[in-house]
Amino acid sequence: MAPPESQSCILVLGLPPSSLCGIDLLSFTPSPRFHGIKQVPAGWHFLFTGSTTSLSIRHGEWLQIAPQSTGSDAVATTESVPNDLDLHIRRWNPSTETLVDDQSPAQIQQWRSRITTVWKEGLTPYRQSATAGDGTANSALSTEDTRDWHRLTEHITPSLLNRITDSHDDPIAPRDWRLTSASSASRDMDDIPGLSDSESATRQLEEKELAFLPIDLKQTWRAGAVGRERTEAAQDRSWALGEVLGAQQTSSNDDTGEDGDGETALLGEMQLTFLMVLTLGNYSCLEQWKRILGLVFTCRAAVRERPGLFVRFLKLLFLQLRHCGDVDGGLFDLSDEGGALLRGLLKGFRRSLEDLAEIKTLTPSEPDKTEGTTKRMVRDVRDVRDQYQDLETYVRAEFGWELSDSYVRRGMLELEDGEQVEMEVDDLEGEDERGDYAPVVVDLGDTDITTP
Repeated sequence: MAPPESQSCILVLGLPPSSLCGIDLLSFTPSPRFHGIKQVPAGWHFLFTGSTTSLSIRHGEWLQIAPQSTGSDAVATTESVPNDLDLHIRRWNPSTETLVDDQSPAQIQQWRSRITTVWKEGLTPYRQSATAGDGTANSALSTEDTRDWHRLTEHITPSLLNRITDSHDDPIAPRDWRLTSASSASRDMDDIPGLSDSESATRQLEEKELAFLPIDLKQTWRAGAVGRERTEAAQDRSWALGEVLGAQQTSSNDDTGEDGDGETALLGEMQLTFLMVLTLGNYSCLEQWKRILGLVFTCRAAVRERPGLFVRFLKLLFLQLRHCGDVDGGLFDLSDEGGALLRGLLKGFRRSLEDLAEIKTLTPSEPDKTEGTTKRMVRDVRDVRDQYQDLETYVRAEFGWELSDSYVRRGMLELEDGEQVEMEVDDLEGEDERGDYAPVVVDLGDTDITTP
């Protein structure tokens, strides 16, 4: 589904020629004649800038563009200006090297009267591909990229942005949905690469703190859990996932937010953190994105309880992986060691799906379940598995990842000169948790525990 049309225009005024400007998935160096972007479609958009195109702190702002009114006759085109053009004005501040809001009524009226002077050559049409614009193939590519952006942001809501950026709805003051490359959650502040302790403390005072979902992968069991309960909760993090979703649903309902559904909040945060790494190179967002993956892909019981969440999660990850190459700086380097975390999580999740697929009957502790319920649960798990197989096929073709546990450990390799040598593969032993490599839980009795 394509995003709805809009007559919106974002004016970006006063950018120096050496700066970087970007909207959504496209970034560029502005020319002296550049005044902004026209024909911006309705929906969520992220406008960001940097003082240089390379090493500089990037600043960005989320904008929500309203759809075109059904009663409007004039539609914005490359050549003509609509009568009811929706203007968003941002101006470069040289002292702070950021864009500031310049939405005063006087400025809006002034630019409405002179917009025709820059409409054709001073404003670039919205697109998401640097090569799109003229040819049919390029136009089709641009349309697909625009649709990708729409899908990459479909779970983001105003309440999610308010929570993460600590902004609040105010009928007078504009919403401040701004982030920078240095914005960080407090748990990640000390780990920002390249910053000393004093610089981190100073930066923490200057930047707004990001309020992410409280995901703690080091404690995924309830308070007071001991023994087997604690071990099972550490191996299957379904309880921790339920706590995160339940707490967010209760909080959103209390605030009458749009994303009262905890699942939508989780997917929205996964989208926002991913895009902030793509556009701003934000380290804290990368860490939270990894934490979300680490939580969801280590769940087992939740696959049967929330199959719809896992189907949507896998679809979203598939789309995100297709855009990992859009990032500058290698934060999403999935080759070799860069993809070890995700590859290991996908392998473990594959084994969980295989185990769940083997469950054909209900356990005696569920006597009230009907046969129809059993069939529905098996079908739901199959839907998750089918979506996972699409993702598995992609990562195998794109990154060369083999997620199956069935691989040749030792065999004969024939060289170019015909000589045969015996080879043994041990690269994947660290990820193999079956057979001789299966983890063992050791029960330490009281006599085995040495106290100081």
